[in-house]
Amino acid sequence: MSVRLSLLAILEQGPCYGYQLRHEFDRRTGSTWPLNVGQIYNTLERLERDGLVTRGETDEQGHVFFEITDAGSAEVRAWLDSPVQRGQGTRDELAIKLALAATLPGVDVTAVIQSQRRASLAQLQELNRAKYAGADPDGPEELAWSLVVDSMIFAAEAEARWLDHTEQRLALHPRHALALELSTERPKRGRPAAPTAEHAPRVDTTGTPR
Repeated sequence: MSVRLSLLAILEQGPCYGYQLRHEFDRRTGSTWPLNVGQIYNTLERLERDGLVTRGETDEQGHVFFEITDAGSAEVRAWLDSPVQRGQGTRDELAIKLALAATLPGVDVTAVIQSQRRASLAQLQELNRAKYAGADPDGPEELAWSLVVDSMIFAAEAEARWLDHTEQRLALHPRHALALELSTERPKRGRPAAPTAEHAPRVDTTGTPR
């Protein structure tokens, strides 16, 4: 998530100081991505260095207001007009954990999956309860927050389906056939080799990995 561009987008509405930016960000996301004030001021300093914001007036309480520049407004427009690019690789901890668990001898990967499924379903229930606890579903703050929660709900549902799919796939293989022993090959220093066509994700005409 781009904190940098999110803060710039808020500054499009008018000058803000650091705590105010955090408050405005929380209003629009339901505090689902908490930011600390130090992170915000560090980001503002980088934005100022890059010519995307300038320091404006200081009020009686010592709050320094930051204002967006024309270059900053152009960055916001470009961000909103462009799709979010997803990388081909993954740093999802759960996917990496299960890939390793499935290939480590002596690990009960089914138990790992079942434990994760219980946690994922509990999170899904909590998200659904939170979604329907709002007092004013038609208010702008509630709507913005519910959009973020909806995304989290869909992600949790997809995770549960993926866990079912993974468990079914692993059940087709004898457990001992999946274990990988340490390789006897001595890798060379430097960047790891790029995946070959054989191991690279295949993509159909819709752009969906197969």
